[in-house]
Amino acid sequence: MTIKNLNDLYLDQLRDLYSACKQSMAIVTEMGRAAKSKELSEALIAGSQGISEGMDVLASLCNEHGVDPTGEHCRGMEGLVVEARKHALEADFADEDAQDAAIITQYQRMAHYAIAGYGCARTFANRLGHEGDGARLQECLDQTWDGDRHMTEIAEGEVNKAAMDGV
Repeated sequence: MTIKNLNDLYLDQLRDLYSACKQSMAIVTEMGRAAKSKELSEALIAGSQGISEGMDVLASLCNEHGVDPTGEHCRGMEGLVVEARKHALEADFADEDAQDAAIITQYQRMAHYAIAGYGCARTFANRLGHEGDGARLQECLDQTWDGDRHMTEIAEGEVNKAAMDGV
């Protein structure tokens, strides 16, 4: 797709975000199953559901603008998924609590990527006069921020302290 203007860039970003969400959903679910902390596991499963809901919004927006949401592959999220698998699931952990801390780290890296994407897409939508799109993207952005903040609370409240044992 040749990007000729802000509208083309907006649609490209929606498709890229859709791809990012699709790629991250599976690894977030895997990390949820691997987490030792019940609170962390539940938060990751909820996060996976939130990602799915975001995908529904993105697909709907793409369809409303006449583009296929599946027409893009997000290489940025592809790299983050590889890193999450390597550093949170496949690393050799002697301590499950340290693994939980690694899982949070990798989740938050992916969430911050999504935050940047949703924020840019929302700004483009609003500039283009698509306020309805902007409002829906803002909801996705808010939900992603909430998930990120919840992970910080889990890390600071339970996981990082438990991972300190034996230091």
